[in-house]
Amino acid sequence: MPAVVVMVVVLAIFALGYRFYSEYLAKRVYALDPAFVTPAHSQRDGVDFVPTNRHIVFSHHFISVAGAAPIVGPAVAVFWGWGPALLWVVLGTVFAAGVHDFGSLAVSVRHNARSIGTIASDVISRRARTLFLLIIFFLVTMVNAVFAVVIANLFQGTPEAVLPVLVTIPLAIGVGQYVYRRRTAALLPSIVALLIVYACIPLGQVVPITLDPVAGAIGIEAHTLWIVLIYVYTFFASRLPVWLLLQPRDYINQHQMMLALAVILLGVVVGMNTMAAPVVNNDIPEGSPPWFPLLFVTIACGAVSGFHSLVSSGTTAKQLDKETDARYVGYMGALGEGTLALCSILACAAGVAVFANNPRSEWQGLYTDFDTASGSAVGNFTQGVANFANNLFIPVDVGIVFAAVVVISFAATSLDTAVRLQRYIIQEIAEIARITPLTRNLTLPTLLAVLIPFGLAIMPGDFAFGTLWQLFGTTNQLTAGLALAVVAVWVTKNNRNPLAVLVPLVFLVTMTTWALVVQLVDFATAADPLQRFLLAPLDLVIFALAVWLIIEAAVAFRKAWAARSQAPATPTEPSRTED
Repeated sequence: MPAVVVMVVVLAIFALGYRFYSEYLAKRVYALDPAFVTPAHSQRDGVDFVPTNRHIVFSHHFISVAGAAPIVGPAVAVFWGWGPALLWVVLGTVFAAGVHDFGSLAVSVRHNARSIGTIASDVISRRARTLFLLIIFFLVTMVNAVFAVVIANLFQGTPEAVLPVLVTIPLAIGVGQYVYRRRTAALLPSIVALLIVYACIPLGQVVPITLDPVAGAIGIEAHTLWIVLIYVYTFFASRLPVWLLLQPRDYINQHQMMLALAVILLGVVVGMNTMAAPVVNNDIPEGSPPWFPLLFVTIACGAVSGFHSLVSSGTTAKQLDKETDARYVGYMGALGEGTLALCSILACAAGVAVFANNPRSEWQGLYTDFDTASGSAVGNFTQGVANFANNLFIPVDVGIVFAAVVVISFAATSLDTAVRLQRYIIQEIAEIARITPLTRNLTLPTLLAVLIPFGLAIMPGDFAFGTLWQLFGTTNQLTAGLALAVVAVWVTKNNRNPLAVLVPLVFLVTMTTWALVVQLVDFATAADPLQRFLLAPLDLVIFALAVWLIIEAAVAFRKAWAARSQAPATPTEPSRTED
């Protein structure tokens, strides 16, 4: 099938979803009020709570959620065929991710921009807050570990991309200072900054940066040294005010994202390439993981992702100028990530074999088994993007560096946001446990937020993608289901129809708990001691916490449903925030 047909159909469905379904959610389910005073105004502090133009908030939100995961997950999942992967991306984006991201943001704004885990205390029960925070802690830890490995792998494998990525940091700080001090629009300076970044790509090819000599001199692997430096950077970056680095770099990266999507989609149109991968791959080795239910956790970000609820309620809700901006930021952000997942599928199902004499045979060689598909996912994506770029007369070697810069930039932004979120989560858990040093000192919780995932990131072999990614995907989707549970109870308590939230909620909880059981058996019987003695117990703990929280949510929903006919909808008071 021509890849352009797949592209046009999916983008048309996304456009219809935003035009009609998000409007229904905004008016009938979440009842957005343009006069409501958002926490960005009521708690403005110039650091975290900052009323911000919706386009800049969208940039931060979109780039924070669109890290490496919507690229890696679909790039792995086409192993089962592009048909199942694409179907989940489309349906998951429109009917699950849009509802989840939009709803998490709307509920957080109505609860003083508190995290979705803390809101669970008010909406479900006090126990639910602790349970949810523990699950989120595990999720963010794995996010921070996996994304650091993605960046380190690309730095190590594509040293030409290091210089353009490093230049982005001082440029973003400069843009942040300029925009914040002069109170001016960020559009022009951020475009100029992006042009400078891309001007550094040919310079990076002339002067590739590698840590091999330094790593050899101090007696460690270069890959490990990259991970160390990445976490040192994130420690400091997560402490800076959002307007200084996070927001301006997000805005720069949004332009980069749009350019990357344009290159991929235009490359598909110009090249008129066909899908080399089969719609359904029936030629998979015996013993390969079953696509049902594991497809729905392999593609996490890009269909629906619990990490988005943490960003929505952790940083985005603190910057929302008007409540009605939640539709544009939340639902459109989900569609943007779905589009990135679509591009990943196109790159790995069509672009990666563009120049082969026998595209199907070439593709089969890249996806011989699930481990190979997992280990080469990012490489397949960058090669596919480079081949699409070549349709636009961009040299393949430049296209590979371009794609690597894109992936690194997105992963680094998500990592910065996730470390900041982990600091919030550690402080909330410490507050419950009454550990005063962690609640009153920013340095110690930030240090913990860095050191714990660092321990996972430096595990030997292909631990990050070969094993940790599986549990990350499951925990991520489970978090999405639990966030939807909070949103469903809140919607019901406000006497609105929760069906749009309940359908993706039930599906996600079913698939993820099922996947947790499948993975528990695999981990417990694996020959690898890391899987047996680290991941199997962790899987069991997460499963137990999930079941407990599901029961708590079910009880709360039942009470809310019983009471909905006895009380009118909660009126909106625009002069204050709800607590």
